Order: sequence, then C-alpha cells, then structure tokens
Amino acid sequence: MNSKALVLFSGGQDSTTCLAWALHRYEYVETVGFDYGQRHAVELTCRQEVIAQMRVQFPGWAARLGQDHMLDLSILGQISDTALTQQKEIEFRDSGLPNTFVPGRNLLFLTLSATLAYRRGLQVLVGGMCETDYSGYPDCRDNTLKATQVALSLGLDCPMVVETPLMWLDKHATWTMAHGLGGDTLVDLIVEHTHTCYLGDRSRRHAWGYGCGHCPACELRRNGHQHFISGS
Repeated sequence: MNSKALVLFSGGQDSTTCLAWALHRYEYVETVGFDYGQRHAVELTCRQEVIAQMRVQFPGWAARLGQDHMLDLSILGQISDTALTQQKEIEFRDSGLPNTFVPGRNLLFLTLSATLAYRRGLQVLVGGMCETDYSGYPDCRDNTLKATQVALSLGLDCPMVVETPLMWLDKHATWTMAHGLGGDTLVDLIVEHTHTCYLGDRSRRHAWGYGCGHCPACELRRNGHQHFISGS
C-alpha cells in the first residue's frame, strides 16, 4: 500500500493545497522545490515559511511532514526564453500559448522528483497540475501526466504513482478543497504566506493574498477567491 509521498512544492496556493491533501492522505510526506531561475524567485522564500507554518498550525500533520529538498535546476532558466525566466511582458504567442509557458518544466520536475523519491523510498509524487484553470500548458494535461507516470515506472523499474488532486478543479474548488482540509486556518495561511504572482510582487496585499493583481496567476487566484467567499 502506498503510504509515503513526495509533494512537488513551490510555495504557491495550488502546491500548498496539494501538500495539505497529501498530509491528510499519507502516513509520511516529504517536499521538493526547484530553483530554475524563475522571475518570481520570492516563492522560494515563501515556501519555507509555509512549511514552517504548517508544522506550527497543524501539529497532527507536523508529525508526518518529513524532509524538504531543494534542487538546482538553473539550466532550465538558461535555455528558456519565457516571461517566467526573463524580464519581459506577458503575452500570447502565435501558437496560442502564453509566453509564461516554460517548455519541459513539469516533465523535468517529475523526472527529478521520481529520482529523488526512488532514493528516499517514496512511492507517490503529488503535483498541483491542473487542466481546468490553466493557460493551455501541454505539460499540465491529464494525458501528459498519465504518460509520464508510465514512463517513470518503466524507466525506474519501480511503480511510481503520479497524483494530481487539482486536475479537474477550478480555483474556486481549490479554495473550497483547502477549507475542507484545514478550515479557516489553512485558508488564512494560504492567503498570508503563499505566493502565486508571476511577477513576484509581494508589495500589495489583497483579500486573496499578495500579488500584482493583473497577471494571469493573480487573476485566477482572485476570481476563485471571490467565488469562494461569496459561496457562488
């Protein structure tokens, strides 16, 4: 029975909700983050505070929350020409994808996470990929993740389960899931300590958290929170 999980944890709303989901579901959970030269590098600081707050505010989960890992993936930033790895305006390309798409990012994240999980004796990878509220990123699609799970299991000669609990949820439902897992305490933690804004702006505090308020990530988070608060 799969009882140990590794959560791909960025320190944002989605991965924090996934971490709570994993702690509610598995006996033992570790976390992994990636430094890939992201423009919003402030998330790397936020993730440490989120983990610390999870341990303090949820003692029952703290006992099951193990080691945190940080992997240097700077090579991805070096070969990417995107609005998440360089100072450029966010816009849509001719392909229909926004230039916030970092090609191969989730595939690399999962491959490295599986390698780490294999060494650590963890059987499940948990990621916040979503095909509902997303920008069309092909590496967030359910079929991509299922194919990756098969490839990882075959390549490691070891069953490796990829769980994506947010795959079919919009941001309203993600806020609702967080509340169901940890009540107002978890929702307040997400608002105050997580980071989602693509521009890395933590100078402006909104009802839904910190951010510029106008990038695609902020718009999704804000709209989902408004629906969550209104109950619609």
